[in-house]
Amino acid sequence: MIDHQFGGAWTEQKLEALKHYLTAYRLIFTQNEKARFFKTIYIDAFAGTGERKTADVSDEASLFDPEELPELDAYKKGSARIALELSSPFDEYIFIDKKKEHAAQLESTIESDYPQLTSRCKVMQGDGTKLLAEICRNRDWKKSRAVVFLDPYGMNIEWALLKQIADAKAIDLWLLFPMGMGANRLLKRDSTPPQSFSEKLTRMFGTPEWHSAFYKPSVQGDFFSEEISLIKDASFDQIGEFLIGRLKSIFSGVAPTTKALFNSRNNPMYLLCFAAGNPIGAPTAVKIANHLLGK
Repeated sequence: MIDHQFGGAWTEQKLEALKHYLTAYRLIFTQNEKARFFKTIYIDAFAGTGERKTADVSDEASLFDPEELPELDAYKKGSARIALELSSPFDEYIFIDKKKEHAAQLESTIESDYPQLTSRCKVMQGDGTKLLAEICRNRDWKKSRAVVFLDPYGMNIEWALLKQIADAKAIDLWLLFPMGMGANRLLKRDSTPPQSFSEKLTRMFGTPEWHSAFYKPSVQGDFFSEEISLIKDASFDQIGEFLIGRLKSIFSGVAPTTKALFNSRNNPMYLLCFAAGNPIGAPTAVKIANHLLGK
């Protein structure tokens, strides 16, 4: 079996919230007469193998301290298995992973452990962001509803994709935002970030307004000369609040509560967020997700 390594104690928190939400989601679509009309889809754009071995792995290693997350030996269920083991399964499952060997392992796992669901499952190998964008564009969302789980390793989720998800008006989104391990590290403390970092932040937030949100003028010098520069003025809470404000600008509903996920050193790594795209279903979806995030 391939060792798909990532995560730490915070991984259990995000998977627990996802599990309870998917259970409640399927309950709505089985018990509500009007909701039964829709085909329900679960989409995991970074599905991996279906299994995981905890450890910290990233495609952007330069941003990471390799000792930030403890390495553990036990295999634990990943998001794919959690979705497949629901007592009330989705009508369709779409799993995506960039690595060919991961996709092959997941296909094998589904065939051996969930043979009753093989006809409902599609495993795609490729860039999760590009393939998800294609799904958002090409699906007839008048007849379908979906839950999308975005759990990227690094900072490869850009605003353009989030906008496409929101524009479908049919998708509930669970997003693991790389707050401490990504966005915060790109925000230089004593000056604005270099151009490459600035462009990445703008693509992530979908606006250059993060400049004024996260930096303030600072006057340095003496009586004879003064120099005005910009310094970082953004806590983790402020970064999270800015993100939630941005999500509210495109989604029908966004859970006001988020869950900061910490590593073994008690440093915030990710921010687990929820947003709903369908105007009719958003109030109920947000209420459920907000309760789970607040637990």
